Amino acid sequence: MNISLRQLRAFVAVAQSSSFSRAADALALTQPAVSRNVTDLEQAMGLLLLHRTTREVELTEAGRLLLGNLSRVLEELDACLLEVQGLATQRKGRVKVASSPTLSAHLMPQCIARGRQQSPGVNIQLLDRIQSDVLLSVRSGEVDFGVVIDPSEKQDLHAQTILAEPFCLVCLSSHGLARKKEVHWAQLAGESLVLLDHASGSRRLIDAALQSHGASASVVQEVGHTTTIYSMVQQGLGLSVVPRLAIPSAWAARAAPAAAGAAAADAAVLVSRPLVPRVQRSIMLVKRQQRELSPVAHLVWDLIAAEAVSLLDE
Repeated sequence: MNISLRQLRAFVAVAQSSSFSRAADALALTQPAVSRNVTDLEQAMGLLLLHRTTREVELTEAGRLLLGNLSRVLEELDACLLEVQGLATQRKGRVKVASSPTLSAHLMPQCIARGRQQSPGVNIQLLDRIQSDVLLSVRSGEVDFGVVIDPSEKQDLHAQTILAEPFCLVCLSSHGLARKKEVHWAQLAGESLVLLDHASGSRRLIDAALQSHGASASVVQEVGHTTTIYSMVQQGLGLSVVPRLAIPSAWAARAAPAAAGAAAADAAVLVSRPLVPRVQRSIMLVKRQQRELSPVAHLVWDLIAAEAVSLLDE
């Protein structure tokens, strides 16, 4: 049956007030519009619901049966709609976010802490995974959204860039390149490199930058985490290229180029230097193209975007 909610509400208003004019006032409609809605409802049902006379309106047996059930159903519907509408301002619930390792370590903890301060009722659940698995969990609907390095394939995703950060060189303070304020990519030619493996979203960008600047270097180790990289560089196994976010803030005090005659005690100290020309990676929030975020998930999406901007300003 082709029955509308407007028709049902018109019938209930007439039945409860026993008047088309009073029902019209209650519904803020014209009397002909109310009458037309009730008539259309009767025609759709194939039943007479109201006895109409010039003096009064009475329910038929079918009308009484319908009114008895319909009033309860409409009350439940109204309550449901109010509850759903309340989600627009709701600031509590669980939001599942998947993130690749370097972002899980250097971006998400601050975002989760800020979320706890601003919206205590929001529980951000982090899934720390390699980038390919982050994208899989987004596409499968396992998580609300993901935080990734710009993926090569994202046609089926809605993506928002929240930060562009440069790559930097990491080396021992005793290394010759540590004496420079900035290092050209071409100067990495012939060096031994310890890099993130190909599961990282950054690796293809690093490889492309080395190739485009003619830096033919030997990759001696490929690892999954920057903490492992730092340990290996500290042991003299090679140099590394890492994103700016992965560099500890404590290294800022070592920004000045090391003197040529650095003391032996400082030989194992790590420093970072900007790489030029500047090559950046884009950090993105991604969700399924046709999936709308819940209000509370959208709240977390906006929070991460705002926090990301502040990180490189610290």
